[in-house]
Amino acid sequence: MDWQGWLTIFITAGVFITLVSSSRLGPDLVLMGALLLLSISGVLNPEEALSGFSNSGLITVAAMFVVAAGIRASGGVDLVVNRILGRPKGERAAMVRLAAPVIALSGFLNNTPVVATMIPAVTRWAKQLNLPASSLMIPLSYASILGGTLTLIGTSTNLVVNGQYQTLTGKAGFGLFDITVVGLVAAAAGIAFLLLAGPRLLPARRSPDETFADMRSFTFEVAVATDGPLVGRSIVEAGLRHLQRIYLAEIERHGSVLTAVAPDEILQGGDRLVFVGETEAIIDVLRINGLVPSVGRQPVIERNVPERKLVEAVVAPGCEGVGKTIKDARFRDRYGAVVLAVARNGEHIKGRLSSIILQPGDVLLLEARQAFVSRQKYSRDFLLINELDEERPDHSRALLSWSILGGLVMLAAFGVTSMLNAALLGAGTMIMTRCVSVAEAKRSLDLTVIITIAASFSIGAALQKTGAAQYLGEGILGVAGDNPILLLVLTYLAVSLLTETITNNAAALIMLPIVLAITSALGLNEGPFVLAVMMAASASFATPLGYQTNLMVYGPGGYRFSDFLRIGVPMNIVVGSATIAAITVFWPLSG
Repeated sequence: MDWQGWLTIFITAGVFITLVSSSRLGPDLVLMGALLLLSISGVLNPEEALSGFSNSGLITVAAMFVVAAGIRASGGVDLVVNRILGRPKGERAAMVRLAAPVIALSGFLNNTPVVATMIPAVTRWAKQLNLPASSLMIPLSYASILGGTLTLIGTSTNLVVNGQYQTLTGKAGFGLFDITVVGLVAAAAGIAFLLLAGPRLLPARRSPDETFADMRSFTFEVAVATDGPLVGRSIVEAGLRHLQRIYLAEIERHGSVLTAVAPDEILQGGDRLVFVGETEAIIDVLRINGLVPSVGRQPVIERNVPERKLVEAVVAPGCEGVGKTIKDARFRDRYGAVVLAVARNGEHIKGRLSSIILQPGDVLLLEARQAFVSRQKYSRDFLLINELDEERPDHSRALLSWSILGGLVMLAAFGVTSMLNAALLGAGTMIMTRCVSVAEAKRSLDLTVIITIAASFSIGAALQKTGAAQYLGEGILGVAGDNPILLLVLTYLAVSLLTETITNNAAALIMLPIVLAITSALGLNEGPFVLAVMMAASASFATPLGYQTNLMVYGPGGYRFSDFLRIGVPMNIVVGSATIAAITVFWPLSG
């Protein structure tokens, strides 16, 4: 192996270390940096370095994002949920009712929009059943993960691994349902484990919306004296902009409410000012000449007014505010929304609000305008935007959207056209029939995921081109020998461990050329080993960071990191064992 191979291994190791150790650098930036190094060093020519951006698997993923957005925007998911969930008796019965539609939906739709749509519905449903949300949120995420393993379009990982496999081998790749038998066995094993062990291993904690229920515990209000010295002065001039323990959230004036108050807003006599933060600070506020107690009327924060929109948002790892205090992140200026409260690990964080350092998975109670919701619905800053007074979508096109999805599945399943063409046709039809607007279709494209996938292709290509994949494969062979079952176990284990620490797509695409080099050296059937890569990359249960849907339910379920370890590690073992057993039964390992 020449210097280019060693440089590729060095860059790959650097990617692993950076993704594991750095919370500020997103996977898209890290992998684009690796692509740049491979290109300028001459390991890959420009066409090879950028080939991932034109890969059929990546384009199919992008098209399926739009299809999923059409199902969600048209109320298609709600239609299924409302008819199936019902009123089960007991926690295990509720898990079964929840898992059935989620697995079916995730088999054909990207997991992220399915879970995002289900979280508010499951929260309401849990209240109706008098169950803690924490007993159903992890099963929701796990069911979506298991459902994604049922078909080639179930997850982006399946599509991009298939696309990379076609590129590296020149073969036709997998069909839509080639992985279904193994996926069904894994899903059955996973759900059986949840039903048996879930009630004992899942915690019983309040959801953040219950934590935020008593808003008077972290808000208070005062009034502007009618003939006082603050009348006619701006918020800044009145000294109300940069208070230490609290900040001004909204103003009630003549029966209407001003939200996300601007610093140049002019105060008027009789204004009722709502502050957020340490309620003990009311004594300090009342010392300001011109402010008086607000008594004798219903608190402004408890009034249902059209000007106010309360929103719960789950902080994403890529949020600009992660690692910063709310004040240093300039949250109000950046997003046009006011943070009313923060929940972490299922508990409301008390104390000085502006000094709270944001972390991935934190749940923020925000007061925002409608523009914030439409602008941030698909942003990389928030994993989930849950409108507390959300209006139900128009279901008039729900059946049409499902028909479009069914049509594209049929076209691909019967070989009428390729999976790429079927997905593009489905996305275009969703837009033309107005199941999803053009703006919503654009917002549905997760650029972080798309760039991460495209850049990951460059590392896989470099590992194969330079002989580094063969070198690493020979190292694994030295441990496992020529035992195909042991090699299959090691393949699954390696990808599974990587997926828990870095992104699942990157783990799969980097390991794939190494696996192909091993199977080629031993003359084994590469199909089952590629399938093991797909399954292991998707079946990530042990940490909230291993799979995006885990982090999406982390805050709304009020979980702690240890909750995922307690149930996720044995879940990984059960699903992994079932997957390997199913592969060895249904797929021949020898060439």
